[in-house]
Amino acid sequence: MVESSVVMILFGSFLLLLLLGAPISVSLGVSALASFLYLGENPIKFVQIAFTSVGSFPLMALPAFILAGALMEAAGISRRLVDLAESFAGPFTGGMSAATVMACMFFGAISGSGPATTAAVGMLMIPAMVDRGYSKGYASAITASSGGLGVVIPPSIPMVIFGISAMGMMPPPEAIAAHGQFQSVSIPKLFIAGFLPGMVLAGGLLIMNYFLCRKHGYKGTTENWSAATTRTALRKGFWSVLAPVVILGGIYSGLFTPTESAIVAIFYTLVIGFFVHRELKFKDVMRSLETTTWLTGRVLLILFTATVFGRLLVENQIPAIVASSMLEMTTNLYIIWALIIFFLLFVGMFMETLAAIMILTPVLLPVAYNLGIDPIHFGIVVVCCLSIGFQTPPLGENLFIASGVSGTSIEEISLRALPFAITSVLAVFIIAYIPQITLLLPRLLGY
Repeated sequence: MVESSVVMILFGSFLLLLLLGAPISVSLGVSALASFLYLGENPIKFVQIAFTSVGSFPLMALPAFILAGALMEAAGISRRLVDLAESFAGPFTGGMSAATVMACMFFGAISGSGPATTAAVGMLMIPAMVDRGYSKGYASAITASSGGLGVVIPPSIPMVIFGISAMGMMPPPEAIAAHGQFQSVSIPKLFIAGFLPGMVLAGGLLIMNYFLCRKHGYKGTTENWSAATTRTALRKGFWSVLAPVVILGGIYSGLFTPTESAIVAIFYTLVIGFFVHRELKFKDVMRSLETTTWLTGRVLLILFTATVFGRLLVENQIPAIVASSMLEMTTNLYIIWALIIFFLLFVGMFMETLAAIMILTPVLLPVAYNLGIDPIHFGIVVVCCLSIGFQTPPLGENLFIASGVSGTSIEEISLRALPFAITSVLAVFIIAYIPQITLLLPRLLGY
């Protein structure tokens, strides 16, 4: 009885505050605090749990990757990546928009953030596409849709958050008895596992882009494809391309941890920006620090309150109830995968990605364990599903950024982005139903 009352207070106050327009961090915090007070708990416990949540070593990667992404944009690295992607596209149908997808992949391998990828690539590519005859709505839609790759292509901030959320969760004894021992969750494993699913999502976007561009008559970028042009772009963008190689190569080789790699990324960007490209100025560094402070503060406030919210869910056996309810409904793996995917897509439309991961991981991961789903595979599918939320209204951050860059209405961009969202959903089902796509690289590399 007490448990059901706590759940009513927890979710009831949370949803009520969201409907009233309160920020998600406030909604999470107030609903969790109300539940604590109802249970007669000392409020100081609320603060202790929250403080512990933001004191983890892996979490240090969060502000560092945000800062690295902001500095790379100021240092001219993102512009060179865009030029390189454009040179690969050549005269093919929809070449410029295909270059946008590839540029988002390149920049996603540096920034780890969907909105940062959309902003950095969009400011360069949306005006360029419009100049070559693309409609503003289509140019904005392909950029907003491709920006979601920034959280799937490693390194990825949501993967860091999922890794932190899942590390403390052990498989239930009955799951181990039925399926054997599960491999542990680690951030380097998630990074390696995210590479091929990111390629699948990008491939889906490129295929849909080709058919839409052929329908609308959007031609290639140049008269003739030139190997010399590509070589020139590769030479100018050499240090930009080397950035993800240094970052990811260091992680996979064991040279440094994901947290340390974020610091390496900052140091690398400062050296390239000041001494190689010579485009980075002191005022750019200060502006990047301001951006990082604002974004990190917002994320940490959500993390602060979402951890307490998640702890209350676990203590009141909500994950176990959800898991047993789903398993009583059906034991068909494919049907449950479909239910999880559609649920995550729905949540991604209304909830900020990092908050959704922190709230839902304790609820859904036990379901995955009971079905014998590898936690690394599950984590990648969760991140892929929620990445689609960046391009779907009403919350889609990428839509707002693309709208601000192009001056096009959110409604028009959303309509134009719908085919890309459908393609991405189909790609997520492929990733979920074929676990080898996710688990192949970690196994080959001995993780």
